[in-house]
Amino acid sequence: MTSSTPSRTTVPTAAGERWSPALWGLLFVLAGNMLIDALEVSVALVALPAIGDDLGLAVPQAQWVVSGFAVGFGGLLLFGSRLVTLLGRRPVYLAALLLFAAASLAGAAASGGPLLIGTRLVKGCCAALTAPTGLAIILAVFPEGPARGRAVSVYSFFGAAGFSAGLLLSGLLTEVSWRWAFAFPAPVVLLLFAAGLRLIPRDAPAGARTGRYGVPSALGLTGATLLLVYAIASVPATGWQHPRTIGAFVLAALLAVVYVRGELTSDKPLSHLDLLARGPLVRSAVGAAALNGSYLGLLLLSTLHLQQRAGFGPLQTGLAFLPASVPLALTALHSGRVAARFGPARLIAAGAAAAPASYLLYPRDAPAQVRYATDVLPTMLLVGLAFVLAFAAFHLQATGSVPAPRQAEASGLYQTAVQLGAALMVALTSALYGVGHGPALWLVTAVGLFGFLVALSGLLPRPARGAG
Repeated sequence: MTSSTPSRTTVPTAAGERWSPALWGLLFVLAGNMLIDALEVSVALVALPAIGDDLGLAVPQAQWVVSGFAVGFGGLLLFGSRLVTLLGRRPVYLAALLLFAAASLAGAAASGGPLLIGTRLVKGCCAALTAPTGLAIILAVFPEGPARGRAVSVYSFFGAAGFSAGLLLSGLLTEVSWRWAFAFPAPVVLLLFAAGLRLIPRDAPAGARTGRYGVPSALGLTGATLLLVYAIASVPATGWQHPRTIGAFVLAALLAVVYVRGELTSDKPLSHLDLLARGPLVRSAVGAAALNGSYLGLLLLSTLHLQQRAGFGPLQTGLAFLPASVPLALTALHSGRVAARFGPARLIAAGAAAAPASYLLYPRDAPAQVRYATDVLPTMLLVGLAFVLAFAAFHLQATGSVPAPRQAEASGLYQTAVQLGAALMVALTSALYGVGHGPALWLVTAVGLFGFLVALSGLLPRPARGAG
């Protein structure tokens, strides 16, 4: 196997040395795509009522626009890391950018729900390829020390700011047409692709001989999640006892078995399941899934409430949500240091307590006359505080609980749980929305409380190993 081809962007940068324009350009290509991936969820949330009205989709069907992206992202994240290892970072990253742009244009032109939902699933799969690859490129190009720390900070900031940017852009564009909100990433991603062709360095792929691709495991996990979301979303229309609903649940369980069996029997699994024996990692994955899922469930309910009942426009709705997302973006560059200073477990518990408290403040009766300062703003501020306190701490606790050589693997499991938790929670919330806004909001609150209980378990003293 030949060595990687030299590139201007791969020249080590000593501490204090100025970065070349090519190095800055590479960083902004990677960070720009991270921003696009992050804003995809918020774009869909704000546009959801307009999409449902235009395409004639009820809430359980329209929710696929959000959950479909999360399923593709979470279901193929571990597989994406394997593809990058075997095929190389550059070709995988560039191919995913092109496919993402094509799916954006196809989704914007969709005349029916199935095509739009399909493009959302494809875009989630593309994000599963670019998200881990972007960070891997940074770690390969920027030398360890201040240069890498600065690059990772910029990359993380763009990711944290993406959700807020999506709220604003979707609000503005959906005022004209929701289709523009889905089309605008295409030209941006094509520009990133053109720049990436020049700036992303070539690397030496490991080649398929070094291990299996893990296709059965990837298909098992993604298929199980898709069928589970489908079964949940079909309940309002068909009921729990309909053969189609029961069949979907059964097939989901069978595909989950395929995934687990594939991981246990493979000599090179996508992720070694022995990591699930590590309490801090499991608590972080479950807790972050509960926080992220309950938050998206709240935003789904609030979007429907504000636009369909209270008369808010898409832009007003996006602005109404900003207090929940902007604080995380503003503190992203410092959150890691804060978590290290105070300890992840304490910050996680504080954030996990703030989340259900914020949900309890939101009106259960979804009033038509909304006083934003008292009905909505306190909830958004408090949930924003929850993310500022807990989200970086979750990741730090998840990866810090395993040896350094396995931290990337632990991070993949953690991120997978976060995305799949979001997909399932959006589906559950939308299914219960047919019963009423209040019951759906109580579900969101219950999941938030569950996350708090998981966080509290991390503060309990642990028995010393070997005791007794």
